[in-house]
Amino acid sequence: MLKIGLIGCGKMGGALLRGIESALGAKNVSVTLCDAVPAAVKALQEGLKCRSKAETALKVAESADVVILAVKPGDMEKLCTSLGKAKNRPLYLSIAAGIAIAKLEAWLGEGQRVIRTMPNTPALVGAGAAGFARGLNATAADAELASKLLGAVGTADEVAEKLLDAVTGLSGSGPAYIYTVIEALADGGVLMGLPRAAALRLAAQTVTGAAQMVLQTGKHPAALRDEVTSPGGTTIAALEQLEKHGLRNALIQAVRAATEKSQVLGK
Repeated sequence: MLKIGLIGCGKMGGALLRGIESALGAKNVSVTLCDAVPAAVKALQEGLKCRSKAETALKVAESADVVILAVKPGDMEKLCTSLGKAKNRPLYLSIAAGIAIAKLEAWLGEGQRVIRTMPNTPALVGAGAAGFARGLNATAADAELASKLLGAVGTADEVAEKLLDAVTGLSGSGPAYIYTVIEALADGGVLMGLPRAAALRLAAQTVTGAAQMVLQTGKHPAALRDEVTSPGGTTIAALEQLEKHGLRNALIQAVRAATEKSQVLGK
């Protein structure tokens, strides 16, 4: 049985833990939880089927094989310094945006095993996208475990740490961009007479289907787009408007802005 500790029971930490439980099976995991807000722990426990208990941060570290650090970046130094007193040394999996591995290792103490990751909230429905980087003391087995946990709720790519801010800007914050796209598509459908519920369902399923086409066919998005775009047809007329109003550049700049914000958070 895998013993998982979670410190920080907010939306991201909770989504990741629930997704892991769903993928690995409630009988195969036990969890120890800690949060500054007791109600957050209780709310998360109510949604779990596996064995769970609430403890202090230090006891979480002392009872787990892997500890997910899911507190706000500004709270990480104080937390990690306190965890350095733990009697055993679990693998620490940090999901705090912008906090460098070197800082985590320094705060936790010499020899600690650290992996820094950036998952996203679709992990809750088994469709997450995460990147991770291992610290100096993290072993190949640690990286394999991180890949297993993150991959259980979606995809997981190991990257150089310097690229994790870009992962944050792209997939970490990315669901918010896509929710906005879905909402706008649905609004367009309503504008043209579709009922709201049908428009939203059509928009969401279209985004889902298009994404699956990219992942399953392995084709470049431009090639798939060309397959939909007939000469003089409806799609090219729509694409002209998207280019005219700057959708492509808006999304590129969104990723840039989020990446740069992540870089600032780590300083």
